[in-house]
This record gives sequence, structure tokens and C-alpha cells, in this order.
Amino acid sequence: MFSFFKKDPKPAADVGSAPPTVQADAPASPAGVAELRPEPAVAIPDPPADFDVSALLEPSPTPAGRTFAPVVADADATLELKPKIVQVIGTVFDPEIPVNIFELGLVYDIRVGADRRVWIDMTLTSPNCPSAQSLPHEVQYKAKAVPGVTDAHVEIVWEPPWSMEKMSDAARLQLGLL
Repeated sequence: MFSFFKKDPKPAADVGSAPPTVQADAPASPAGVAELRPEPAVAIPDPPADFDVSALLEPSPTPAGRTFAPVVADADATLELKPKIVQVIGTVFDPEIPVNIFELGLVYDIRVGADRRVWIDMTLTSPNCPSAQSLPHEVQYKAKAVPGVTDAHVEIVWEPPWSMEKMSDAARLQLGLL
């Protein structure tokens, strides 16, 4: 039942070697199992002589008309769109904690400019958060999907650091911390 607790009698494979694969056309061994052989290495061709790799080393240019400078909040646009943005951000959950990121206190600020661009400052529960790549992208995607929003940018900030005191009472109640 708990076979993962049993010690594997087979020695560990070399770290640098290719994973073994089953050869379908290989004759079966006496035990009826196909023989395992490493896959041959695949040669990667050199790029053409005129291939310029310098563009790959530079940050991508910002498309014309799209700037991601911090948004100066417009009171009317913020009043109109912020509740809708908060509502969609409320559907984003940290995979390790069954509470949405807004109730966790991970969203510090939402600014909406007169041009309906949205700038969201948020943090993570820790710098080593396994969701560090996915959560900001999900927040940005959902904020952009709000009707009336022209663009969205999510900035991860570390000041002030997140702590459990930033959680809402609803989140604390849900986690049994009240």
C-alpha cells in the first residue's frame, strides 16, 4: 500500500545520463520485459552565419502606444472600475492556501488611470512562493478581462512585507485563525 516508503533496491541512475526508454522493436528479455536503452543524443544544428542573437539578449521593446509607467489614478475611473477589478481578483487563489489573494491581503493597491489602464501593486506570502510566476499573470489576465479596462500591469512589491495581520477577518475566520 505505501510502496513509496520501501527502499528501492536498484542503484540510482547517473545524474548526467539520458533517461532510459523502451525500444518497441527490441526483443523481450527472458523475464518478458523489453530491454531499456538510452536514447541517442540529438545534434542541434548551428544557427546560420547571419543569425543575430543580440535581439534575444535585450529586453523586448514596448509596443507603440503601450507604456507601463505607474498609472496616475483618476478618481472617476477608479470609482467605476476598482470594485469590478476587486471582484475578479477575488477569484484568484493561492494554491497553498484556500483563500483568495485579495482576502489574504496580497493586493496592496489598485490604480485606474483616465485612459482606463490599471496598475496593481501586489506581494506574495514569501519571496520563495512557488506561485510567484503564475499569480501575477493570472491577476493581470483577469484585470484585463474586466469590461472597460484597456490594459493592466501587475507589479510585485516587497515593501511592506506581507504578514498574517494583512489578512481580512473573513480570511482569518476561514483559516480558523479567529
